[in-house]
Amino acid sequence: MTHTAMASDRDTLVRSLHDLGLAAWFGGSLMGAVGLNKAAEEESEGTSEALRLSSSGWDKWTPLNAAAIALHLVGGAGLLNANRTRTMHQQGVGASTAVKTAVTAAALAATAYARVLGKRVEKAGTDPRPADAAAAEHNPEPLEETARKLRMAQWAVPALTGALVVLNALHGEQQKASQQKMGFMKTAGSRLGVPV
Repeated sequence: MTHTAMASDRDTLVRSLHDLGLAAWFGGSLMGAVGLNKAAEEESEGTSEALRLSSSGWDKWTPLNAAAIALHLVGGAGLLNANRTRTMHQQGVGASTAVKTAVTAAALAATAYARVLGKRVEKAGTDPRPADAAAAEHNPEPLEETARKLRMAQWAVPALTGALVVLNALHGEQQKASQQKMGFMKTAGSRLGVPV
């Protein structure tokens, strides 16, 4: 095999985009849920100020988080394309890829939902009227209820992206030569009706 052929088998760029994007998405959301929210609570003089400080921090993180998610998705699409033969023919890879896709969709939904709730809290926190009156105009539920849902969504994101890290480890194990050989043999055997 020539050096050029070997280089074309590598997917370093798309794997790096995929992994760096996921690392930033996971790490940033975990730091926000653990560090930013707790610091805002401890350094503020009340719930409204804590929510305002926390929302300001999350707002500053949003552009980088969006870029990290985009990198992860572009890298993931590239890896899926590069590994399409394994996905279709190696036993277990298609199923783990489907699970990973579903978890990614759930993480995206949780991220978007947290952002929507964060904007509601932010609007209520920047309104000069009392927090409850401002929240009532922008959102019929009490500010405390919106804040509770926001915290749950903010914790869901690192939980789901952490699950993606675990699924990536599974995919890494499935790429070992022994696993590939066994997976292809099992798939071929099941298609031919021969147990392996």
